[in-house]
Amino acid sequence: MEEALQIGVSLAAATVRVATPLVLAALAGMFSERSGIVDIGLEGKMLAAAFFAAATALMTGSAWLGLSAGVAASVALALVHGLASITYRGNQMVSGLALNVLVAGLTPLLATVWFQQAGRTPTIPNDARFLPINLPLSDSLASVPVFGPIYDGVFSGHNLLVYLALAMVPAASWLMFRTRFGLRLRAVGENPHAVDTAGINVSWMRYRALLIGGVLCGFAGAYLSMGQGAGFIQDMTAGRGFLALAALIFGKWLPLPTLGACFLFAFTDAVQVRLQGTEIPGIGLIPVQFIQALPYVLTVLLLAGFVGKAVAPKAIGVAYVKSR
Repeated sequence: MEEALQIGVSLAAATVRVATPLVLAALAGMFSERSGIVDIGLEGKMLAAAFFAAATALMTGSAWLGLSAGVAASVALALVHGLASITYRGNQMVSGLALNVLVAGLTPLLATVWFQQAGRTPTIPNDARFLPINLPLSDSLASVPVFGPIYDGVFSGHNLLVYLALAMVPAASWLMFRTRFGLRLRAVGENPHAVDTAGINVSWMRYRALLIGGVLCGFAGAYLSMGQGAGFIQDMTAGRGFLALAALIFGKWLPLPTLGACFLFAFTDAVQVRLQGTEIPGIGLIPVQFIQALPYVLTVLLLAGFVGKAVAPKAIGVAYVKSR
């Protein structure tokens, strides 16, 4: 019983940690796509944020300056995406993909030039990172049967960005469904011509959505290099931006179902780490590559089964041309 509890607590804690960048990126995609802008560039914005956050933290010794630099880099890319897809009405898919390709090549190049470490940064010292936080009474309650290990191992011991990501879910839900801004944003994604007729600037609403998404992707990228990790490595996002988009589609562009999808993908990722090196009687050692593919296989299966049931905003991916 005790061993099973320890395994469960360990898996739950790992799931929360792995889900954090997915949740932040998925919420970023929700704001963008609810406004009618396809945001394939989540991956690139996260990767840029991870690099510039790590580089700035190393140069200044400040985690907060690193976080600010990561957010600034992500917001800058969001504005580039907005310029291409909103102002100049370019293809949103191509624009997002171009950002991903650009950042994937630029970040390891800058890391090599600045730090001479072949596409990565040196290890960030602990005083320039976001370290785990112990919640009140976590130590004293750790000895309490069942509840103590769960509170101490699952809820306590995460860094600030983990708690920020969890707090962002109800905040995003309130902003999207309980405010005038959210109502207008959803209307822009459904019928921009009607919104324009009501005197609301469609382009400005979409830019605001991309800016919010840029900030959230900045948090996600900074978490990867300064919270979960201790430095930047090449392609460290490892497809998390696309997993976040899959979670968003599976969650039907709603915050709480999207959170559940992110936890599902993160749980699969946490399980695959534990399964590495496992032997099945009569079969032998499971190939590592097969185990590592489990989260992505699950993504394909879920999207194949549910994407037809998820209804996207009607104006998504369509450049808006103001009526005369």
